[in-house]
Amino acid sequence: MTRRAAALLLALVLLTSTGCSGSPDSGATGPGPTRTSAAPTDPGSTAPDAALASEPVPLPPVRACYRLTFDEALAPVTRAKPRSCDRPHTLRTVFSGRVGALVQGKNPTIDSPRVQRAVAAECPRRLAEFLGGPEQALRLSMFRPVWFTPTLAQADRGEDWYRCDVIALAAEGELAPLEGRLEGLLGRLGWKDEYGLCGTAEPGTSGFEHVSCARRHAWRALTTVPITAERYPGPAAVQALGDEPCTAAARAVAADPLDFRWGYEWPTLDQWRAGKRYGVCWAPD
Repeated sequence: MTRRAAALLLALVLLTSTGCSGSPDSGATGPGPTRTSAAPTDPGSTAPDAALASEPVPLPPVRACYRLTFDEALAPVTRAKPRSCDRPHTLRTVFSGRVGALVQGKNPTIDSPRVQRAVAAECPRRLAEFLGGPEQALRLSMFRPVWFTPTLAQADRGEDWYRCDVIALAAEGELAPLEGRLEGLLGRLGWKDEYGLCGTAEPGTSGFEHVSCARRHAWRALTTVPITAERYPGPAAVQALGDEPCTAAARAVAADPLDFRWGYEWPTLDQWRAGKRYGVCWAPD
């Protein structure tokens, strides 16, 4: 998904569908899409204001809650006002900071590639710290990072903040409501049934879509397979990496260890370039 003029590869890598499935000795292949977002820009911004704020503009409040749609959450900028976290909401702020602390140098503009790359690298890290737990837990969840910076007009008035937020996907193009205490959630038990990664059908089939495990589903993601190669190994090689670990993971949850099915998703070249360096093992649920 490309946003406005300057596209940045977003850490969402949202909903992939490349995969294979089968019994311990079978499988199928298929292509898969990627998702990208873009640098926040503000076509409606005006020329710099004559007078900048004399005092630093306060940072956006951390742990603030918002009710945004999927498209609003992926937009480059937002003017949404926070609401009580006791009310229905789909986005929470996990961190806010100053752009100058990320980017060294002489007054970089808020929409410069240098600033946008720095924020795009920082916010996924802040989300992982906020949710806690091992890296694999985040990969097996429907949580994703999004971020905002000021519009050009706001930056001209002296706003120099960036904001890191968390969303959870219910399905492709749809956000799930956020409930309860999320800080450290992936280090605790019980989160998978609400925010875990599940599928509507067998991976690699036409009816397969990623959904939250809170939704009606047929398959569940079990574990991930790290791909440590420096360059993309090619579809056949990354597919083969999943055979042994996915067979073992599916056997471990099967009612009959001699008769079970498994599935595997591997990254395409585009997804690899976007930062997805792992595959996902699946089993019927």
